[in-house]
Amino acid sequence: MRITYLIAIAITISLGLASRKWSTLLPSFLAQNVGDILWAMMVYFGFRLLLVRKRALSAILFSFLFSFGIEFSQIYQEDWINQIRGTTLGALILGKGFLIEDLVRYSAGIIIATVLDIAAIKCTLRCYMENR
Repeated sequence: MRITYLIAIAITISLGLASRKWSTLLPSFLAQNVGDILWAMMVYFGFRLLLVRKRALSAILFSFLFSFGIEFSQIYQEDWINQIRGTTLGALILGKGFLIEDLVRYSAGIIIATVLDIAAIKCTLRCYMENR
């Protein structure tokens, strides 16, 4: 199961980086929102990887706490953390400025990832039961 979540993380990161690189090719709405949605999906898959033996609800709760915590931390603006945010990796992880819309995007990403996760699990179980 862990390998599945590692693959999901890799795909999600690839899609997120692609969405930044080729954002001009995307419809405006997608270009503005998909990066944050994919970031939250990656966070969810990361928690599923770490908590593989726990229920999805644990990953959902931790994903919301982590994502919202990162967003609310952007209200804090001191030189030392802004220097970290000034780096590419720091900006990707910590963001730059608080936006209420990001909370909506993170929520959508976590919900989408959860639906995909649960659907994949149900499909895997159904295929397993049919082949027994």
